[in-house]
Amino acid sequence: MSEHEKTGSGAGSGPGAAPVSDSERLLFGGELAYDIGWERHEGAWLKLGLWTMAKQLPRLAGTGLRLAHLADGRALRIVLASEAGRGVAQAVGLVAVNSVLAHVLGTGSTHARLTQAVPALVVVAVTALLGSLLRSASTAATGALEPKVQRVATEQYLGLVHRTELAAIEDDEFHRLLDAARYGADSARRMIRYCTNTLNSAVSLIAAAGVLTVLHPVLLPLLVLMTLPSAWSSLTIAKQRYISFHAFVQHARAGHLLGQLLTQKEAAAEVRVHGVGPFLLGHFRAMAETGEREQTRLARRAARIGLIADGAGGIATLLAYGALGALLWGGAMELAVAGTAVLAIRTGAASLDTLVLQITELHQESLFVADFERLCREARTRAIPVGGLPLPERLQEVRFEKVTFTYPGSGSETPAPTLRDVSLAFPTGKIIALVGENGSGKSTLVKLLAGLYLPDEGSGTIWWDDVDAAAADRDQVFGRVALMSQDFYHWPFTFRVNVGIGQAAQAIDDPAVERASAFSGADEVLADLPRGLGTLLARGYRGGHQISGGQWQRIGIARAKYRQADILIVDEPTSALDAVAEQRVFDQIRALAATTGQTIVLITHRLHSVRHADLIHVLKDGRVAESGTFAELMHAKTGTGDFRDAYLVQAAAFDASVPAQPAGDHDAPAAKDRS
Repeated sequence: MSEHEKTGSGAGSGPGAAPVSDSERLLFGGELAYDIGWERHEGAWLKLGLWTMAKQLPRLAGTGLRLAHLADGRALRIVLASEAGRGVAQAVGLVAVNSVLAHVLGTGSTHARLTQAVPALVVVAVTALLGSLLRSASTAATGALEPKVQRVATEQYLGLVHRTELAAIEDDEFHRLLDAARYGADSARRMIRYCTNTLNSAVSLIAAAGVLTVLHPVLLPLLVLMTLPSAWSSLTIAKQRYISFHAFVQHARAGHLLGQLLTQKEAAAEVRVHGVGPFLLGHFRAMAETGEREQTRLARRAARIGLIADGAGGIATLLAYGALGALLWGGAMELAVAGTAVLAIRTGAASLDTLVLQITELHQESLFVADFERLCREARTRAIPVGGLPLPERLQEVRFEKVTFTYPGSGSETPAPTLRDVSLAFPTGKIIALVGENGSGKSTLVKLLAGLYLPDEGSGTIWWDDVDAAAADRDQVFGRVALMSQDFYHWPFTFRVNVGIGQAAQAIDDPAVERASAFSGADEVLADLPRGLGTLLARGYRGGHQISGGQWQRIGIARAKYRQADILIVDEPTSALDAVAEQRVFDQIRALAATTGQTIVLITHRLHSVRHADLIHVLKDGRVAESGTFAELMHAKTGTGDFRDAYLVQAAAFDASVPAQPAGDHDAPAAKDRS
């Protein structure tokens, strides 16, 4: 056997830990487990026993009933009434069977006994028909409830999450909880079916137990005696399957990943040139064989458990029927009662088996539904406040006063502030440029301007004229801003929606979309699309069309134009454009400020493009290094020289006649309009 075909017996941690193959240790450093929310529940179900299940049943059922009531209260009432009615019908039917047997096994002629049994037989038939009708009603109502519960649960958490602060979405722990909540919405749907089946089994068991108690006090213990081995077997095998799933699923997951690596185009060249195929196939075989051995072990284990349970059940059945025979022999029980007891015991045993299986499934799903409920609570605590002070109708400027902002850290980590004591202004109707090195805080600053973040508590104020942004109506803040970032989102929708989503709350106006596209140059993109405005811009789907990064950037500018906000934030708008298109974009930006009165906040590393800005703020290490017009910042006697030095370095790369001014040399000539 080759080295990669050997499998180890090392285990992870916790109950039912999976063996980790040598292949997994070599390739992944251990088991290949997802770092997502549902992994937190691994092993939790193994603590579940029969008594624990019984105690938790009301809580689990309550969770399912609460979700069902939110989704469709009428359908829920139909399910409850139908299942309760089925239990009553079953109990009445068993009593009627006892009456039939009493008449049939009584004294007198056959004709007389059958005639006397007819009314009870009618009751048996009617209760059977009624039970079937009620089961159909319950099934139909449950089928209607399930998709509604999933929709309501999904809408509930999505409706909360999209209103949380941006800091929550950027929090890794919140995202893990969000992953788990996605499973929780699916689990909420499945819980309805399990709750219905659990309720049905519980009602049937109660009905059978009630009839047995009425027939003879000793019959109920006999039912428990007969059904306990089967219940133990069902629960134990289910737990073993759960353990086995976590034992072989990692091998299946790793094998699936290797299959992807062998077929994906990104790795294809190296797979062929470096001969990676046999290497990956060998490890695939090793992990697959490990998973196969685990499933074989499960089958043998289940067979042994089933054999033990069948043996114990057989002994219990022998004892139960022996007790019935003794009662008959001693005259303590009628033959008809014994016959009814046999039917009730068999019904009760089947109901208990089903009840155990359904509760185990219900408990599993409830773990994920609990994550869903936890996410909803967390999202409410981290929600963007609703309401607040109105913004001025005619805004004069947005002003930062000694603003400090720090991204939240993790654990005991104390991160350094990204912005420190920043004070600057954004006067309306002007073009304001933000420049600086990567990491200087430009993008963070415009997110504060857009209302996506708030300053650290007690560390400065953002004023919209005389209104503190922290106390303002955040929806109004969002409504005043259009954001066109360099990594703006490429929505997998049509061209029409990709532009019109700039005003998502309103119906999309096709002529306005076309005008915005003409403004940005995206009309040239539109002209080449096979379905015009209705062309899907997402590859991999039927009718989907792929466009280039530069074409996407024009669509992004059109989206910002379509939004027609008071403040347009443009973050590296020309990074994917050629020189001609780049110049056109900057001409359009100047036109926006001149003709519409929009405030343009421009972030760019291409310093020649800010020559016509009304105001330039230079950021360095999270602080404002200098501010002024282009001429002021380029003048030898003004400013710190940070902007001038950077500008001359860039200009020298394109024009050999421009000297690359060394940092700190402030005897540079006045600014010349060079690119």
